Amino acid sequence: MTTEPRRLRNYINGEFRDAAEGGTIEVVNPATGEAYATAPLSRQADVDAAMAAAEAAFPAWRDTVPAERQKVLLKIADAFEERAEELIAAESENTGKPLALTRTEEIPPMVDQIRFFAGAARMLDGRSAGEYMDGLTSMVRREPIGVCAQVTPWNYPMMMAVWKFAPALAAGNTVVLKPSDTTPASTVLMAEIIGAIVPKGVFNVICGDRETGRAMVEHPTPAMASITGSVRAGTQVAESAAKDLKRVHLELGGKAPVVVFEDVDIAKAVGAIAEAGYFNAGQDCTAATRVLVHESIHDEFVTALAKVAEGTRTGTPEDEDVLYGPLNNANQLERVSGFIERLPAHARVETGGHRVGDKGYFFAPTVVSGLRQDDEIIQNEVFGPVITVQPFTDEAQALAYANGVEYALASSVWTKDHARAMRMSKALDFGCVWINTHIPLVAEMPHGGFKKSGYGKDLSAYGFDDYTRIKHVMTSLDG
Repeated sequence: MTTEPRRLRNYINGEFRDAAEGGTIEVVNPATGEAYATAPLSRQADVDAAMAAAEAAFPAWRDTVPAERQKVLLKIADAFEERAEELIAAESENTGKPLALTRTEEIPPMVDQIRFFAGAARMLDGRSAGEYMDGLTSMVRREPIGVCAQVTPWNYPMMMAVWKFAPALAAGNTVVLKPSDTTPASTVLMAEIIGAIVPKGVFNVICGDRETGRAMVEHPTPAMASITGSVRAGTQVAESAAKDLKRVHLELGGKAPVVVFEDVDIAKAVGAIAEAGYFNAGQDCTAATRVLVHESIHDEFVTALAKVAEGTRTGTPEDEDVLYGPLNNANQLERVSGFIERLPAHARVETGGHRVGDKGYFFAPTVVSGLRQDDEIIQNEVFGPVITVQPFTDEAQALAYANGVEYALASSVWTKDHARAMRMSKALDFGCVWINTHIPLVAEMPHGGFKKSGYGKDLSAYGFDDYTRIKHVMTSLDG
């Protein structure tokens, strides 16, 4: 007896709906490779309906005082905590992530981030009023932008949704959000939870594919388009948004350098770097997957890293003794495998480099050495559990290698030399530099990159500001 796949639905103007044209997308559990649900394949009519709902809801939400918006966001955070197990189950089915790690590593920061932006809702400040011309007083108003079209990726469907809707709602905007076509389940559940708290039309979710996302960005209603995704997707969004001068917020790919100097404790560094490289199957744009090691400790480091990799387990969501689950989809498994298959002759696979099992999309923790700076696997984002290692001779070469890619999102430096760490953090051309750690994020600090990693910030007061606009108001003192 086969179980009928459950039906996910769009959430528009306070109600769940099928796609207007009736189209659906099959949703596959990456841990099994089997379909467990269908989601709407939204088209123009669905986008129009969601945008109309968000536009109609905007004036009232915009005019809600910050204290009221704060209360709403705090209720959402509380509701996420109360329904955490449902969210964890949906996210794990979406992604194949370990249940235990999703419980400890995703729910708490998500809730904390919503509460941070709840507080930020009451910080819509501008510069103080003053007279800059005789007889006239100037002031600055900080206002919401309007309707925000938001597109989230498949690597962190829940958390990336929080990073987008929380600052947008806190600032007084309304939202139309589209999850990835491979991971809609947890976002649809979030819509159910949020929809019970916010006025109808303030938060809308539509499911679909790239064409759905393109229709959202091209729609005349949104004042802002925000996407977390690939460089290709970000470029397309920027080109499309330019036609009507929408504001654009882009968090794109990464190729984080991990610069390890000769004075480190090798065992400690290897353990921390492996965890930061393999967590979430390396499907993280900040993952510690491009390691640069001083030549004097290179061989010892590679041997130690390969040993740690061999002791790192991937497995099903229910297994509490695994660090990561499967790659998200069949295309991603093919992509990661392709990088290994196309390795040049001078490269060496120290361990891993292959699929694990014949069910689901699992890939072994992998270490590759013997690489050169212009190799494909060094220059391009793999987005899988693959750590590359290159030697460097001195600080100048380390910087040249580190900065010698098109991405500029995150980086880390590993050394006991404080002055060296300060020099490196100044010279590294990345939006984040960690020192003797890699991957921690906090709600109070900004996350976002340079170059082809995009522009705009998530988290922090800077991320909140991105969802606002400023207006100059000048008044005559003559009455």
